Amino acid sequence: MVFAFELHDRLIGTIRLVPLGHGLTLTEQLLSISDPQAMSRWPQAWDAGRLVVAPEYRVGQDVLKRCLHLTLTDLLEHADVRHLAGSCTHILSRLYRRFGFSLFARDVLLPGTEKTYCLIHGEVGRVREALAPAAEAVEA
Repeated sequence: MVFAFELHDRLIGTIRLVPLGHGLTLTEQLLSISDPQAMSRWPQAWDAGRLVVAPEYRVGQDVLKRCLHLTLTDLLEHADVRHLAGSCTHILSRLYRRFGFSLFARDVLLPGTEKTYCLIHGEVGRVREALAPAAEAVEA
């Protein structure tokens, strides 16, 4: 599923969410290298990837946080999701940690390249809580 973020009638970003277990994502490829058993510990896991945000919304996190909160809320209305995982650069891993994810593996080398990635994981309840607006109570 691809979600688009719109603000004041302008597209400002997107994110792709894919159920794990189908061999479709970079995250699955890297998990098979770093910890082949990870997916068995994470039932109903989805990959949160391909986050793209317009440059002017990369500073500060309020708009992005709200967009991700709405995205997760919509996803949970349509799918049984218990875990989120992803692959990203070290810099982006810091952003995801602010949103309830934890660093699962660092410097995982993509075979055949010199590229390394961080792997992140978040239990849905924890991510929802981190993304929720301050005045909103979240049930885990």
